[in-house]
Amino acid sequence: MTRVDPAETFRQEAQELLEQLETTLLDLEQAPADRELVDAAFRALHTIKGSGAMFGFTAVAEFVHGFETAFDRVRKSGQPISADLVTLALQARDHVDGLINDPDADTAGGARILTALDAIAPQEGGASDASVAEPVSTAAADGVAGRWRVRFKLPADALAMGTNPLLRLDELAEIGPATISALTDDIPLLDELDPECCYIGWEVVIEATDPQAAIEDVFLFQGDDLDLEVSRIDEPAGEAAAVPGDAPEEKAAPRSEVVTATSAPAAKAALLRVPAERLDALMDQVGELVIAQTRLSELTADGAPPALQGIAEELERLIGGLRDTSMGIRMVPIGSLFGRFRRLVSDLSRSLGKEIEFVTSGEETELDKTVIERLADPLVHLIRNAVDHGLENPDARVAAGKPAAGTVRLAAIYSGAEVTVTLTDDGAGLNAARIRQKAEENGIISPDAEMRDEEIYPLIFAPGFSTAAEVTELSGRGVGMDVVKQTIEALRGTIDLTSEPGRGTTITLRLPLTLAIIDGMLVRVGDGRYSIPMAAVEECVELPASAVDRRGRDFLNIRGQIVPFLRLRELFRAEGETSDFQKVVVVSAGDARVGLAVDQILGNHQVVIKQLSRLHSGLNSFSGATILGDGSVSLILNVAQLIGMGAMKRTPAGIEEREAA
Repeated sequence: MTRVDPAETFRQEAQELLEQLETTLLDLEQAPADRELVDAAFRALHTIKGSGAMFGFTAVAEFVHGFETAFDRVRKSGQPISADLVTLALQARDHVDGLINDPDADTAGGARILTALDAIAPQEGGASDASVAEPVSTAAADGVAGRWRVRFKLPADALAMGTNPLLRLDELAEIGPATISALTDDIPLLDELDPECCYIGWEVVIEATDPQAAIEDVFLFQGDDLDLEVSRIDEPAGEAAAVPGDAPEEKAAPRSEVVTATSAPAAKAALLRVPAERLDALMDQVGELVIAQTRLSELTADGAPPALQGIAEELERLIGGLRDTSMGIRMVPIGSLFGRFRRLVSDLSRSLGKEIEFVTSGEETELDKTVIERLADPLVHLIRNAVDHGLENPDARVAAGKPAAGTVRLAAIYSGAEVTVTLTDDGAGLNAARIRQKAEENGIISPDAEMRDEEIYPLIFAPGFSTAAEVTELSGRGVGMDVVKQTIEALRGTIDLTSEPGRGTTITLRLPLTLAIIDGMLVRVGDGRYSIPMAAVEECVELPASAVDRRGRDFLNIRGQIVPFLRLRELFRAEGETSDFQKVVVVSAGDARVGLAVDQILGNHQVVIKQLSRLHSGLNSFSGATILGDGSVSLILNVAQLIGMGAMKRTPAGIEEREAA
């Protein structure tokens, strides 16, 4: 069994706390007087400091101690936090992140940050009496001032794992005046005692105005085996101190007056950290199981004993459930990705001198973990472009009759078996004339090409394309948008954009829910069998024999809509028998549609996606492969690429389109 590395546990938990801290600091930019946000930031810092010291991250603990001191002064002053202090706090947060991964990172830079924090934070005693009293009265109104009883016992192997109980006691004592008692009931006889085991528990009575969460945060990095109880003693501390002679009775009586008991251990037990590579291995095994089950179902389809067919059907049902459960484990709310961009927009707002309102929605929408990880960089680039190129300066916006603050919206929504992510800004929109001029200068299009604005906009995805007048830190080198498109298409997704001059631009990404197992339509083209993702299939129609115009370009009239179609036999140079009655599978991505002419539709099946080797990396018409029930290989069609090929067809003027059956 692999032993858990305590240092790695600290790094993982600290990263989560730093993400929470960043979110809290960004919230403080919008609500600088919110005392709960200040307290939350202080608690996160206090927890990182204590746990860093416990796990041997001395540099982290020392830096965070100075960081925490500045926030403690803010907390005690009761004054609203300044925008400059939030900016410095974000820099300090980044420095802590660096120290966690490299304890020797830029100590001089850390010292400069702490000096600046010390200078800008409210000084001790600098606040008015009213402001100092405010947090205390607020805490009292919230019912958190008073005495707390904390009873805890560490796991038996705590000492062997390097945990020092005295550090926990020191942290509790920092919260407020504390009375500490040892609980020795579980200490065994001397001949049964293991010197590496922890048998002692502790009871600590604390007088503090901190909320219960601050006390529980002291134990945030302990394992699920921690025995912890935090309870409030109703009787005010002043009354207890006034009758010292009654202390023995007072100590026992409050046990029945517990107001709140923590359920943190139970909540933590409901979560399990699993390395991502284990989930990947699990999905690989489930995929192989689905393939084996498909082969078994094919073998038992005709002529097998009824009992064997029944077992095969039951196995299919069970494997289907296992597949869905395994895929569900990999699904992650996209909000975990959206949250990262608040800091990006905040930094861009300061560096560019633009007022920006960043709005997100659909954070609960779930995507495969791999998709979310690979989506991060494209979205960073798109948001940078929206802020740098899309949004005007405040003066220009006001002159155009717009609010001084620009808006960038990022949203996600389910769309069948896909997720649609939209990025919208209310800026100046795309300049079609400028894009065309640059495209002609770069040789992307010819000067005499006839193109509508809707056809010109996608040219920004061409390699090396840029309309920036000068190269800046953010843009202008012509590197990025083509990579964004390539990344999205590598995820079997599509990217579209629309723009309206003076009103803004919307970029739409359509992405599959998962990259592991999908539903597919199996078709035959010549002697080959190919799989089409069902999420892209709109409908199937008969191909009329006369569906070719006199200039050789193929179009169908489907209920009044002109749809180009590709003859896959010609595209793939397929050999084998040609069907007299070909079918057209109409696939779509957003508003774009194309028909795929095939010889035969064989039915639906589960597609376990296998990546193509490097030798086949140039086959852009295919996004992967799958193994069929008979053991043969079926290539998976790259719908986005085929739709792009269909979009290159222009409907000829005056053509009489053939009505599809």
